[in-house]
Amino acid sequence: RPGPDDPGSHWRGEFLRALAETSNVSASAARAKVTTARVYKERREDAGFAVKWRAALREGYDNLEMELLGVLRAGKPEEVDADGTRHKFDIGSALRCLIAHREAVAKEKGRRTLADEAATIESINAKIDAIRAKEERAAKLEAKQARRQSDGK
Repeated sequence: RPGPDDPGSHWRGEFLRALAETSNVSASAARAKVTTARVYKERREDAGFAVKWRAALREGYDNLEMELLGVLRAGKPEEVDADGTRHKFDIGSALRCLIAHREAVAKEKGRRTLADEAATIESINAKIDAIRAKEERAAKLEAKQARRQSDGK
């Protein structure tokens, strides 16, 4: 499997930057000049890329939340750029996106918590097994020493 420095994976950085800016997979894929099928395939097959993807989305939604707060605080849902083009901030859509993102984050935290609990239980069981093995070795050693002492009497 090609690594992140492979010439065929140069699109990844641009995709992740765009994803952090837009929180939009399709737009980010287009900006990186790659298909959405390709980015989803990479996410499924490359755990490291999947982690970076989630981090980019978190950053994008954090940016959206801050932008929404700024619009709500300033009371300016519409701006005019230098060219005179009006840009209206869609507060309803922003709120729906943030709510959906919060649900996704909660699910991810739940999955991570379960995985962490499973790893913790596995680690505890391994330590218990090691303690039992050590006790068994100690008991065998004591039995062996007791036999030697009884044979020497």
